[in-house]
Amino acid sequence: MTPAAGAEPARPPALEPGTLRIIPLGGLGEIGRNMAVFEIEAKLLIVDCGVLFPEENQPGVDLILPDFSYLEDRLDDIVGLVLTHGHEDHIGAVPYLLRLKADIPLVGSQLTLALIEAKLQEHRIRPYTLTVSEGQIEQFGPFECEFVAVNHSIPDALAVFIRTAAGTVLHTGDFKMDQLPLDGRITDLRAFARLGEEGVDLLMVDSTNADVPGFTTAEREIGPVLKTLFSSVTKRIIVASFSSHVHRVQQVIDAAEAHGRFVCFAGRSMVRNMGIAASLGYLRVPEGILVDIKNVDDLPDDRVVLMSTGSQGEPMAALSRMANGDHRISVGKGDTVILASSLIPGNENAVFRVINGLLKLGADVIHKGNAKVHVSGHAAAGELLYCYNILRPRNVMPVHGETRHLIANGRLAEQTGVPAANVLLADDGSVVDLVSGTARIVGAVECGYVYVDGASIGEITDADLKDRRILGEEGFISIITVVNRTTGEIVSGPDIHARGFAEDDSVFDEITPQLSKALEEAVRNNRDHTTYQLQQVVRRMIGTWVNRRYRRRPMIIPVILEA
Repeated sequence: MTPAAGAEPARPPALEPGTLRIIPLGGLGEIGRNMAVFEIEAKLLIVDCGVLFPEENQPGVDLILPDFSYLEDRLDDIVGLVLTHGHEDHIGAVPYLLRLKADIPLVGSQLTLALIEAKLQEHRIRPYTLTVSEGQIEQFGPFECEFVAVNHSIPDALAVFIRTAAGTVLHTGDFKMDQLPLDGRITDLRAFARLGEEGVDLLMVDSTNADVPGFTTAEREIGPVLKTLFSSVTKRIIVASFSSHVHRVQQVIDAAEAHGRFVCFAGRSMVRNMGIAASLGYLRVPEGILVDIKNVDDLPDDRVVLMSTGSQGEPMAALSRMANGDHRISVGKGDTVILASSLIPGNENAVFRVINGLLKLGADVIHKGNAKVHVSGHAAAGELLYCYNILRPRNVMPVHGETRHLIANGRLAEQTGVPAANVLLADDGSVVDLVSGTARIVGAVECGYVYVDGASIGEITDADLKDRRILGEEGFISIITVVNRTTGEIVSGPDIHARGFAEDDSVFDEITPQLSKALEEAVRNNRDHTTYQLQQVVRRMIGTWVNRRYRRRPMIIPVILEA
């Protein structure tokens, strides 16, 4: 396998005529932020534009976006943004890209575009869209795109086959090979075989389950499990899932109908997305089965099913608020909560906190670890091997996954005969050039994390997050001192106050006289001391003392005022 360049990769050379350049701006080494840019003849085509959700070591961050800096000076060169499906990690960053240029054409299936249009409406953006379906071929500048049906955990997912003068690329998007999907729409392996005969110069393929042997369990196996669970519960049922998982919501509605229960959607995104899916015919909702959350308390507990957001432990989602006791729905003894989703890496602690909170309230919690209540939407190793053997790609670049997933996927490609030199393990920002049937990593562009924090976009840095972690884990100490620079005397202070330090301020009585003496000596010995230099005297002295005495490294904020 060909790894990406090291920590300081070379800048890519100028793009030669007849060469297709591919730059992943997200989705490699992480589950989320999926985005890839294709360039030829001075035109750009983008596939997907998603978000990454923050981990616990990124306090205060709402979302993480791809780095658009590579595109900012070339927005007029973008001929289209192809969206493979409607999950947040593939469409969530679209509003932020369209803030830079609102008329970038959005290309996707009916459901995908309906979901992104609803999101853009909240941002007051009216997009230009083109609805496509499987088998359709469209020309976007120098890119000819053919769309192929793939099966995933959301309806209407598409792979895209890109034809250019420099070669062909098949981007699978997220997919699996469920042979008995709920909507009857299978991954079109006949189309894959036809494209394989035509020739796939580069395969960009979903890696999420590449390290899982065998085949992904069929969605149909979940319905009977849910119906069995529903039959044994005598109080309320709360099912948490992704707000875009139409198939899982359909199974919950079917189970509720079979057991005479009403269904209530809890969570703004769940209400919005299921409303869209039902209006477009992707979700079958029996008449009279839905109730508004305001009326749930009027129904007997054994007649209620709540379909909720929050399966990943998101702090503000409905399920997390129920677990914390600050939601209008009070969870209690005898209620059953079903987590019908996979655990996204990085969310483990948040999800376990929610589970523990629900258990403390007396609820029974069912999840993938103790019952078959969810199956993945991504192809396992056996399915990927089928794809490699059908497509016979010349080059492979695993996408959508953490490093372990990408490496596992690359090894599968090699097992099917793809030369090791033609399996590219790229990073976000890697620059891949495809020419004459050969793909190579030729450099990298700057590609960092862009943090969304409230109304702030890109203003929060890694240094800011480090400060937040220190504040959260170690606390902070402020030291206020008034100095007479002329006499060198301490007029007031040092006044030392701590927050989050778990020690009373009186502990600083020991170090205060020594600090006063050090400051007086610093001023007397050098009348030209700057305020910053005096602050450094305080910071070093307090920092050394606290570390030696308490083995702590709090944030230290010295304030020097001159009289």
